Amino acid sequence: MSNAGKNEHGGARANAGRKAKFQEPTKVIRVPESQVAFIKKWLLENVKSGNLIDFNSSIKAKPVQPNPNKTYHIPLATERVAAGFPSPAQDHVEQALDLNEYLIRNENATFIVKANSLSMLGAGIDIDDPLIVDRSIPAKAGDIVIAMVDTEFTVKRLMVDHHFDPPKVWLKAENPEFQNIYIEEGQELVIWGVVTYNLKRMR
Repeated sequence: MSNAGKNEHGGARANAGRKAKFQEPTKVIRVPESQVAFIKKWLLENVKSGNLIDFNSSIKAKPVQPNPNKTYHIPLATERVAAGFPSPAQDHVEQALDLNEYLIRNENATFIVKANSLSMLGAGIDIDDPLIVDRSIPAKAGDIVIAMVDTEFTVKRLMVDHHFDPPKVWLKAENPEFQNIYIEEGQELVIWGVVTYNLKRMR
């Protein structure tokens, strides 16, 4: 069989196949099967040259509405738990924890917002993690916040640079694949709420 015949069906051919968009090595990652379609759609809509920015024109915030007729009191061990085998003394529970009181400081100002990007992955926030957001808490430097820049929302860590006069406020991404957000002159920054808890499932 001639070389031409060998190349007619299969085999490597020059300039064949899909062209690489980023001209760099690829990396395999593992994601939940249920999130594959969402992640693909998000990447197609948001990936640009350079690092990513994850602005969203709106957020889906669900108000927290505890049911007063259904309260769970979770047993609370009186001893701290080490990263090993529990002490026999921890079998004796002397307190109970009401999760409503523990997680919610101000019911009327507390919402649950689901994260929709990987920009805060370094802070343990993954896509679809439910974040408890309290709008009544004054934000301070280092807080993870829901911020609105002009008319678009994002989840970032609030930073204050005191080397400037007045101090310069900016939003830090906890993932090197995403851009930090620096507020330019003429832009409006509104802190919509402070993230107080991440209700991440561990299994």
